[in-house]
Amino acid sequence: MSLTLALGGVRSGKSAWAEREATRIAGRRSVLVLVNGDESDAAMAARIAAHRARRPAHWRALPVHRIDPAAVDTATAAFDDAAVVLVDGLGGYLARLLEEAGAFADGLAPQQAARAAQAALDRARGVVQRLVEHAASSDGAVIVASEEAGLGVLPVGYGSNAWLDLLGTVNQELSAAADRAVLIVAGRVLELPALGAATAAEPDMVVSLTSGNGERWVEDPDVAALRAHGDKLVHAGDQDHAVNVDAAGAPDWLLETIAAASTDPNGLARYPDDHAAREALARMYARLPEEIVPVAGAAQALWALAPAFHPHLAACVHPGFTEAEAGLRAHGVPVERVLLDPDAGFILDPAAIPADADLVVLGNPTAACGRLQPRDAIDALRRPGRMIVVDEAFLDQVPGEPGTFIRATVGRELTDDVVVVRSFTKSLAIAGVRAGVAIAAPPAAARLRAALPPWAVGGPALAAMVAIAAHPDELEARAARVQDERADLSARLEAIEGLRVWPSVSNHVLCHHPDGAAAAATLRARGIAVRPCGTFPGLTDDHLRITARAPEFNAVLAGALAAALALAGQEARA
Repeated sequence: MSLTLALGGVRSGKSAWAEREATRIAGRRSVLVLVNGDESDAAMAARIAAHRARRPAHWRALPVHRIDPAAVDTATAAFDDAAVVLVDGLGGYLARLLEEAGAFADGLAPQQAARAAQAALDRARGVVQRLVEHAASSDGAVIVASEEAGLGVLPVGYGSNAWLDLLGTVNQELSAAADRAVLIVAGRVLELPALGAATAAEPDMVVSLTSGNGERWVEDPDVAALRAHGDKLVHAGDQDHAVNVDAAGAPDWLLETIAAASTDPNGLARYPDDHAAREALARMYARLPEEIVPVAGAAQALWALAPAFHPHLAACVHPGFTEAEAGLRAHGVPVERVLLDPDAGFILDPAAIPADADLVVLGNPTAACGRLQPRDAIDALRRPGRMIVVDEAFLDQVPGEPGTFIRATVGRELTDDVVVVRSFTKSLAIAGVRAGVAIAAPPAAARLRAALPPWAVGGPALAAMVAIAAHPDELEARAARVQDERADLSARLEAIEGLRVWPSVSNHVLCHHPDGAAAAATLRARGIAVRPCGTFPGLTDDHLRITARAPEFNAVLAGALAAALALAGQEARA
């Protein structure tokens, strides 16, 4: 099905990355690992044991002490039903080929040395051909982890130099045949462009920027999908069930505060100072000012995670707010997606988080389905060296939760390994002002603050935060109303035949129907906007996220959706 080449130096993390990629592709299916190395050597035995211990128990490892076409055929035939065949450490195999050809013998004449190198190269090319054929003919994937060597001082001795030449040649030939090639440096993954990509962008790539010298920069379509949001689906005059901002609008006292801050010439002439906002929010949340980081919306805090904490591997729990993953990828951080299971009610299984992830980002409630995660599941994510970031942008919509942190932390005490992100833009309908807050223990808060640009939050937004802290009852009252509106919408959606509806605590509901995408298009034509969820990892455009509004608007939406689904069914039968 596919061939992937993972290149990296010694202890670069290439084997660990290859294992994670195998896990991603195979899931719970079988993986065959062709293991290089002789366990008679104590140091090599220890390394093999460490690799074996971190692999899932149902994987099968086959020692291959000779790598030639027959050995590859024998190994792959021994486990033909493998979803992935993983070749771990190609360089060691090639060294053995050279040794068997006599390339390391003392006193080799030049002609003997040349014959030995050619013999090893011929056998290595046979192996490459077998791997390519296996990748093309089987239902599984082949992943080859290979050394990228020769970047330092060249070694002394013919055999060592012959190994470098052989390894470089084989890596190039594997790369030419591979569907994907990556370079791992110090645990960081660099995607290598496809052959020919330097002269033209692939047709399915989105050209996003052009540099001054005419070089084209392209954006990965997967990353572009992460940056798609519901606001782009709403046109003037639409009945909006696609955006999660409270349709009731901002309260008058907040609008007056923002207007005053926006028109005060003295205030506008000064650079913004966030100290008053930090102190006000600290009182609101019963925290210390040094634990408060005002931000221009939750997205700014999430985009600061990479420069603040420099993670080696981030785990993003989906379906959730996708800007966290977009920001991490933009900063070159490898990201592992952890997909919540719809049939398990989108409840987080802590065991699904990669053990080596040193940053975990999740929403609570989740942005797509509004599921509130159990506190013990979040607590189970904690381990030494790992930072946990909980996006609580929708938690203000849960009665009893505004101003508290009982869901995101152990008790009420913040710990050094937890960051909580809040947003005022949705619940108080000030998305255009960009006001949010990150809350963390002082060391983590200081790192976040240092990763932000100076004057990151404008004066009107800071003034809004001070005013919000002075009106603690506003969020609680809005949360009660939101729950009534969401309960009304859920009941109407659950009455629609064939529509699966998941429970939610936020102001939106996730539902699914096989004709969901077609129904969304029909609603679009009628001026009703809902959010197809195909850009949320783990969901499709047949999943619809629908924002709750006042009962009279919910009634219109539910009636139109039922009619649209019935029409789609009739067209399908016709």
